[in-house]
Amino acid sequence: MKQILIIAAILFAFSSCSKDEELSLEELEARNAEGLSEILAKTVSKPWQGEDFVPGRLGGTWNAVMHDDPKSFNLLIAEQDSSTAAVVNSMHDYLFDYDTVRREWKARAASPEVIINEKAGTLSVVCTLRDNLYWSYYNSNKKVKVTSDDVIFWYNEICGDPAFQSSGYYGQFLKMPDGSDAHVEIRKIDSRRFAFDFPRIVAEPILATNMDFGPRHIYEPAKLAGGADAVRDLFSVASDPKNIPSMGEWFLVEYIPGQRVVYKRNPDYWRKDSNNLSIPYIEEYIVRIIPEENTQRLLFKDGQTESYQLRPEDLDDLVIRAGDDPPYTVFNAEGALSATFWTFNQNPQNSSKPQYEWFTQKQFRQAMSCLLNRDRIIAQVYRGLAEPKLNIFPGPNPYYNGSITLQYLYDQTRAEELLSSIGIKRDRKGIMRDAKNRPIEFDLTIRSESSINNDIASIIRDELSKTGIKVNIRVLDFQKQVELLFSTFDWDSMLIGLSGSNIFPSQGSNTWPSSGNLHMWNPNQEQPATDWEARIDYLYNEGCYTIDPKKAQEIWDEFQQILLEECPMIHLLRSRSFWALHDRWDLTNVYYDNLNGAETSHVFIK
Repeated sequence: MKQILIIAAILFAFSSCSKDEELSLEELEARNAEGLSEILAKTVSKPWQGEDFVPGRLGGTWNAVMHDDPKSFNLLIAEQDSSTAAVVNSMHDYLFDYDTVRREWKARAASPEVIINEKAGTLSVVCTLRDNLYWSYYNSNKKVKVTSDDVIFWYNEICGDPAFQSSGYYGQFLKMPDGSDAHVEIRKIDSRRFAFDFPRIVAEPILATNMDFGPRHIYEPAKLAGGADAVRDLFSVASDPKNIPSMGEWFLVEYIPGQRVVYKRNPDYWRKDSNNLSIPYIEEYIVRIIPEENTQRLLFKDGQTESYQLRPEDLDDLVIRAGDDPPYTVFNAEGALSATFWTFNQNPQNSSKPQYEWFTQKQFRQAMSCLLNRDRIIAQVYRGLAEPKLNIFPGPNPYYNGSITLQYLYDQTRAEELLSSIGIKRDRKGIMRDAKNRPIEFDLTIRSESSINNDIASIIRDELSKTGIKVNIRVLDFQKQVELLFSTFDWDSMLIGLSGSNIFPSQGSNTWPSSGNLHMWNPNQEQPATDWEARIDYLYNEGCYTIDPKKAQEIWDEFQQILLEECPMIHLLRSRSFWALHDRWDLTNVYYDNLNGAETSHVFIK
């Protein structure tokens, strides 16, 4: 679990809204509630509650699918490309892990110890790497010991070098009480031990230091020879995957563009069961590249893939009509902790556009929230299998406050009143115009690969058209969306999501502060553009350094209230999820919930 957030693709399509439009919302809700009871009766609820994993057996091939080709096999590139991250994450490991049930940190690649110096007002996180960590190469006796030099190099020379534009850069600096910025230093103790030295005491130091890292013996020579560009060029998709070392669970052994990615089990991986057998138990992992979601469903039904994330439109086929003994088990989980959101571009680079004038006024954003018909989206797109997300923090966050909710809910009359307060009114033909007589028209950018985007965007467009506002749906592939957010900034409004679930309030060091590169609506600000963003910067900073829970609650309460009042990111829905696994796999070590998703790290074949 990292402190930064990364952009997440909206991966799963849901049923088209058009076929249900002849039914009223009341009729749809009644039908959906009836169907949900039947679905839950035929599926399994099995959240992980801290159970120990039983020893398994070695063997088997896991067949899976992914939507897109990776852009690279480079860990740095993975920060901004989810398809790359999906491939390379299995060859790396985080320093620490967080137990969401016990709410405590535990060792992963390293064990942490927090040492606080109350007198000096500082602290250190002393980390000790496992002694059995190696950069291993597939089908080779070559192994390079993982040392503290790997972590220190990555922290200082990759994340800590602005030339790389790493999201991890922002978390290395702390705001001191006098307003100055101070750097969190990393210090070598010996080959296995290193320390993060904080210039002041922070609330979640382990979260702030958790990171993954690449092999110094490869990345450092590249940087010395050609700087940031040479590092980014490492491990391109044209590389021989067998030359890429792994310290994770898997070796990448084959990549055929547009077809598949193949992994082999890494027998040197540190995690072992009580029989001293290395995890994972699976010998081979084959991931086919299949963008089309209906094809993915057919492959699962045909037994060619092991698991499948169900869409609401799949429930009739795979659950209700599947009979009493299908060859797979379907698990269910409560609503996701995170949600897709609707956001508006407030970057001054676009100040010549009329949209900039509208989007930078909170009454406009509040009005858009009042025109977002979540009930209609739930009924027509999600078949009732979702609920509105009206909070910033999810329930597991220690500073979640259920009384702090979004107040700008679906209300067309209130939306028109808010627009009128900033000079936007209907003309005689019913078209909304601003005080300069310009029609209110803007783009809504969505991801092309999933029909859920189109369905939700179509409902938004229809609801806004009732108020005389024209929305143009702009369909782009996910990587192009990422480029708009990080590079060109040429967009109006967008549906997008972030990975991570904000279990800790300080998650999002590159998102909530105005200086962050993922401060979605106006990134990389040298100084806060608005008073409210300056206040968010202050509260985020104070919350990160406040240890007393009562004082911290007051800080994070105000933080949430401002974001819900200003509406820079209007969250949509928390959808209930369903996931299926073929019964050739032993289900003892398999769990599924909205905190951890599908837990299959210890799965083994029957």
